[in-house]
Parts: sequence; structure tokens; C-alpha cells
Amino acid sequence: MSALLGTPVTDAKGVRRGRVRELAIAPAESSSFIACIVYGTRRKAKSVPVRDLQLTAAGTLQLTSGAAPSNLCGEEHYLFLERDLLDQQIVDVHGRKVVRVNDIGLEWIAVDAPEDGQFSNGELRLRVDDVEVGLRGVVRRLLKGLPAASVEAIAKRLAANTIPWDFVDLIEADPARRVRLKIEHERLSQMHPSDIADILEELSPAEREAVFSSLDEEVAAEALEEVEPKLQRALIEGLDSERVAGIVEEMDPAAAADLLAELSEERSEAILEEMDPEERLEVKELLEFPEDSAAGRMTTDYVRVPVQGTVADAVQALRDFEGDAETVTEVYLLSEDEVLHGVVPLSRLLLAKPETRVSVLQEPRFLSCKLNAKLDDVVELFDKYNLLALPVLDQEKKLAGVVLADQVIALLREGR
Repeated sequence: MSALLGTPVTDAKGVRRGRVRELAIAPAESSSFIACIVYGTRRKAKSVPVRDLQLTAAGTLQLTSGAAPSNLCGEEHYLFLERDLLDQQIVDVHGRKVVRVNDIGLEWIAVDAPEDGQFSNGELRLRVDDVEVGLRGVVRRLLKGLPAASVEAIAKRLAANTIPWDFVDLIEADPARRVRLKIEHERLSQMHPSDIADILEELSPAEREAVFSSLDEEVAAEALEEVEPKLQRALIEGLDSERVAGIVEEMDPAAAADLLAELSEERSEAILEEMDPEERLEVKELLEFPEDSAAGRMTTDYVRVPVQGTVADAVQALRDFEGDAETVTEVYLLSEDEVLHGVVPLSRLLLAKPETRVSVLQEPRFLSCKLNAKLDDVVELFDKYNLLALPVLDQEKKLAGVVLADQVIALLREGR
């Protein structure tokens, strides 16, 4: 594209009418082929369908005898390659990173072209082949104005770094003329939440909003848990309370409480009002605890098993668990009044027979802390005893929640 921009455009008699200023795709018609080329000056710009052009031996574009250039109308229906795509950031989901479009690979195709690859007198079409995200595209644009052959000779010394156009889901431009990224959910859902969070952090606000809006509630919740509080607020700022409530319900209760605590009281209440009663009660209870206490960092998602239960009961409880299964390292043996009687590591459950009582598999001793335990003390317990999880008990020895290792890691990253 860097070579095509600025190419002279002549009429059927060879009289110059201007230079190529822009290329436009009409997504409703085709997402791969250029619909028209805009040429002329800024004040007197004209557009002409690609089918009404011929490519001359000198490398210029010539209008066919029946061509009818016109003013470009309905700009909102077009994607302009230079304005809307060049220099924009896009998500390379295969490389799991954000890259910048430095140039755009185009290919001329002639209808009824002969086997030797030369253009026939048939109709020309111009197709977008790929986007260049490497140094080669940068060099081409920096050296623009020099002889094309020299520029290409230098550019070809550099390795190509392209993304096929078929993998660039970047077709629709919104009325505000911001490029809206259309990322297939199947690709994003296969990525680790941390990778999605990294991508969100690198994008511009408009692009970030577009990507986050494309995620379903479960994936959005996982990604939201991985980003900093400031970015969390920015991501949900443009969403209505009902949509945010759906995402918050999929989050770990502790992470959900942390998020709502960062918002204004009015916004937080509006979101809570839209949540299901059970999840709302869980999160509201956590919001009441000081952030610098064990209770302020615990989750209420854990696997509970009756103290008289069997391994089969524990396995069923694991299957019914609706929280993040990856965080489960042990199950908790509770009496009918929720008092904690024991802790059983998952490894012991795996080796036991289904009819075995879980009480015989419990650790001979287990550690716990109180609701108001200081975070420094919690960190010290994890460090001293190599814990993966720490039960948090209320004054009646009832299990109120569990502090997980990832919360402790987050505390350490905060500099505690």
C-alpha cells in the first residue's frame, strides 16, 4: 500500500487527474477486496471503483473509457485502509501480543488472467493479502519518494513479518471513526486470562473497549481479575450496570469485592442491585471487612464436605463446585453448624477408595487464622509452612472463607 499511495491516476486519454490518496473497503460487499480508490486533491477528491481502472505498463492507474468517477458518499459504510487501519494496533492472537500495522500487502488480480500470470484485458480487482507488522513495512514508508525498485531492494533484505488478512478480524468501523476490533471469541477463549490482560493493557482505550466488549462474561471476569484496579475501572466504565453485574457474578467473590470497593458507592450499589441475591449477599459481606485483614482477602468459594462424608461425597462436591477449580488444593470437613473439623488434600482423595470416610484422610494438624488477622501475619504463615491455602475462622470456629496463595502473591507484588 505504501507504494500504491501517491500513484498517478490518468483518464482514458492519458491526462493526469490526480494521485491515489486512499483505498476503501465496503465490508457489506466484501471484506477482502478494495471497493474503490480515492484520488485527486483534498478539496477535489474523487472515487472510482477498482473495476473501472487499468494498470499501465508504466505503473500508473488509468480510468477506463466508461469510468464514471464520483464524489464519495456514505463514508460510514467504508473502511479506509490508510485512515482506519494503517498505524493502528491490532491483536495478533496467535502471537498473543499487540502489534502495529506498518504497511498493507495488496495483490492485483485480473479476471480471466492467463496462466503466465500477466494481466489480461479483463477486469482488475485489488485484494488485501496481509498486514505487515514488522520492520520491512516501516522501511518502505520511511523511504517513500525514492525510486520504487531501490526501496523494494532494501526492504527485501529484511525479514517479512506479516499476518494473513484472513486472520485480521478488523473490518467494522464505528460511527466515531474508531477502528473496532472484531476478535473471534473462540480464539480469545483459548488464551490464558493473563495473556488477555496483557493485551488489554497495551491497547488504546477505544481498542481496549472493543476487545473487552467482545468477551463473554466468564472470560471477561477472568481477564478482569488479572489487571490492575485502575484498568479494571476503565474497562467497566462504559458498560451498563447489568452487564457489569453479569461479569462480577463470574468473578471470585474476593476479587469482585475488591473491584466494587474501588468504585463510587453509587456505582457499586447499582451493580449490586443487578446481581443475583445469593452472589450479592456474598460480595456485600466481604465488602464489610477491612482490606488489610485476612477476611478482606479471603474467598468464600471453597469445597465443603460433611465431616461424616465419604470420598465419593467429596468427589461429587468437587464436581458441583462452581468456583475456579484451578484454585482448589484441599477440601474442608464441616459439621452441620459450619464448624471446621479438618482439611483433606486433593492428593489423598485421588488415592482413596470411594467408600472411605474423608475424616480418616484429614491432616493430623491444620493451620487457620482469624477474620481480623493482619496481612503480614498471613503472609508469614504461608512462607513458614509453604501453604497453598489458609482457612479463615470466625469467633465460633466456623469457616468464613479461605485465603489462597495467589492472593498472597499479589500482596508480595504490592511490596508487603
